[in-house]
Amino acid sequence: MNSNNQCVILAGGLATRLRPITDNIPKSMVPVGNKPFLEYQVELLRNMEVVDLILCVGHKSELIVDYFGDGSNFGVKISYSHEDILLGTGGALRNAANMLEDRFFVLYGDAYLDVNYIEIADYFNRMRYPALLTVYKNEGQFDTSNVSFLNEESVLYDKHNPSKDMRFIDYGLSIISKRIVEQYIASDVFYDLADCYRALSLKNDLLGYEVKERFYEIGSKAGLREFEEFIRGQR
Repeated sequence: MNSNNQCVILAGGLATRLRPITDNIPKSMVPVGNKPFLEYQVELLRNMEVVDLILCVGHKSELIVDYFGDGSNFGVKISYSHEDILLGTGGALRNAANMLEDRFFVLYGDAYLDVNYIEIADYFNRMRYPALLTVYKNEGQFDTSNVSFLNEESVLYDKHNPSKDMRFIDYGLSIISKRIVEQYIASDVFYDLADCYRALSLKNDLLGYEVKERFYEIGSKAGLREFEEFIRGQR
């Protein structure tokens, strides 16, 4: 991965937990302060030298396209992968397969993750795994912990059946090799990326990277309020 690191932002969900806010706008366009949430993500990625962005969009996607265009006004390059039907987080990646580089970041469209993306990419390149999952030592604080380290490098991930010894949680940022998308995810099907992570982890093919910085998310109204407070504190 080079200075033009590619990042796929998964922004096609219906955001039912934020209704009625998201009845007429996609989650990424929920206003925080004087701009949409997605603009904070784009600015953060640009500052990290991650400027080649693919937005996987669905619900009310025209509002995102109209606002951000090709990204040139925001110092990045933006391409769009449109979903006519909901394909899930994994299905969205397969739908965008012809746009993907050999390796790319994946970022959830409701997550604000202020970490060193280039440092994470460098670690991924050195370790030579097919995928990397950033993890946070959650200890059950924010949600049910679903990740444990198998050794100093690889992790076991199980979103659906977490065990008591799991103390970490999926942080919301990963790096994936394109061949993994093609190998694990069939075309035009609904597929949860979590299932891909679990399958990789069972083969000791999922590299873990622990981050210390807490995450912010707007997937819930409580999370949105927390992020609004965080942004006010930055001013």
